[in-house]
This record gives sequence, structure tokens and C-alpha cells, in this order.
Amino acid sequence: MRQRRREGFREFAEGRTGQLYRSACLLTSGDTHLAEDLVQETLGRMYLLWGRISRIDNPAAYAQTVLVRAFLTHRRRRSTAEWPVGEVPDGIGGGADPALRMTLLEALGRLAPKDRAVLVLRYWEDRSVEETADVMNASSAAVRTRSSRALARLRQELGGSLAEFAGR
Repeated sequence: MRQRRREGFREFAEGRTGQLYRSACLLTSGDTHLAEDLVQETLGRMYLLWGRISRIDNPAAYAQTVLVRAFLTHRRRRSTAEWPVGEVPDGIGGGADPALRMTLLEALGRLAPKDRAVLVLRYWEDRSVEETADVMNASSAAVRTRSSRALARLRQELGGSLAEFAGR
């Protein structure tokens, strides 16, 4: 029984770690060390629940929820306004334009953590408003409002720099 549980979790973790890591890198604006910590914390929490996982309809979506909540909790715990800046490894992301990717990551990093989480869930993870609201413990209206305002802030952060990439 325990061996089967371990094997089931190992399969799940091997299949989802890459996706969780990519999402964590976006949430942390490229801080790969924090992203690794968040993924490890997420998988640890999932392992504790794995025996009761049959009650969870979609373990992958639940793991994503755990990841976002771990990120938001981490941001609330920070006692300083310092933002670690790290190099984003070449393997992260899938775009062919690294300058655009870096510009977007930097702009995301200047947004508030909840704004960043909404944008990552809605537009990177392609989640519905309702799914995003559930993950963030917010109402659908709050998610729509935050999405709209976060996109406006992102556009403002990008300013003219996005236009230079669009012309390529």
C-alpha cells in the first residue's frame, strides 16, 4: 500500500514538476532559487495529502493552487521591501526572443504579488476567472477587477518598450 502510494506520488511529481517550476519562475519574476523552494514546498504539501488525493478531482490543478498560495504567503511574510534579482536561466520560457522575455519578466516583477499571480494564472496558465478566484480565495468580480488593473499596470510598466519589440 505504501509502496503504491510512493510510486503514484513519484509519477505525479515527475510529470508536474516542470510545469510547477515554470509557473513559479513567472510568479517570482525569474528568482529561480525561490521558485525551486516554492515547488519543493508544494510537492511536500502534496505528498502529505497524497493518501487522501482520491477526494481531489484534479491533483494537477490542486498543486497549482498550492503553489500560488505558497507564493502569496511567502510574499506576505517578507519583512523588507527588498526584491532579490537573479539571472533567468536560458532554459526557462519558450519564446524565441530572450530580450522580450526578460523585459516581460522584469515588468512582472514590478507588479504586486497578487497582480502577478492573477496575470500568471489567467494568461499564462489559461485559467478561467472562476478557477483563478478559487485559487486566490477571492470573488470572480475581484479577479476580473484585479486582472484589468494588473494588465493596465503592466502596460504602463512596459511603456514604449513593448512597441519596440512589436515592430520586429
